[in-house]
Amino acid sequence: MSLPLLDIRQLKASYGEAEVLHGIDLVVLQGEFVCIIGANTAGKSTILRSISRLVPKSSGTIRFGEVDLTKLASHDIPALGIAHVPEGRQIFPEMTVEENLLLGAFTARKATDLPVRIADVLDLFPRLRERYGQLAGTLSGGEQQMVAVGRALMLRPKLLLLDEPSHGLAPKVVEEMHEAFKIIHGRGTSILLVEQNVELALEVATRGYVLESGVVTLEGSAAELHANPAVVTAYLGL
Repeated sequence: MSLPLLDIRQLKASYGEAEVLHGIDLVVLQGEFVCIIGANTAGKSTILRSISRLVPKSSGTIRFGEVDLTKLASHDIPALGIAHVPEGRQIFPEMTVEENLLLGAFTARKATDLPVRIADVLDLFPRLRERYGQLAGTLSGGEQQMVAVGRALMLRPKLLLLDEPSHGLAPKVVEEMHEAFKIIHGRGTSILLVEQNVELALEVATRGYVLESGVVTLEGSAAELHANPAVVTAYLGL
């Protein structure tokens, strides 16, 4: 069995006095594609934000390899090889596609292969080649999501965190994005995906967790979850 790349134990997280996560255990093995599914207020995004050290109050351990992330600040995380594509994209609209992508490689700005990294992103998302010198704020929602994912890939991450990447996108674009995620995973990047589109999440992921009110209630292979009556009734509408 592969060694855990990410190992979360008894994670609790709060915003102010409100505790959102109540002792989460979650593992991503090297090379895995893991999804977290659940309702809107389940705390899915808070798990990703905790990994990136963006949650003000948390306890438990979050180990990335040999490193305990809970002892680090948020600006230390990308240099470890963790890239986070946040919900809502959060690109820089007054900067060009090229400038947004280069920001993703900030911690690797002395790398000599930046043109190769950009070429890899443009091969994955050919539409961005056409928009390369365009201001990111003038792009469609789907194209902006491509920029957000491409920016993260510029880091050459070991672990890619994806937070609701299909939200607000047309069905055709959602399919394109999920095909891109399969390619990214096939190239060896481990992925932790938070997704409301449960059907698509279980299609692309190899394993998953169901989160309800800040607690993991189910876990298993994507096939097992897809066949679980509770998941079918609550999330698949079958």
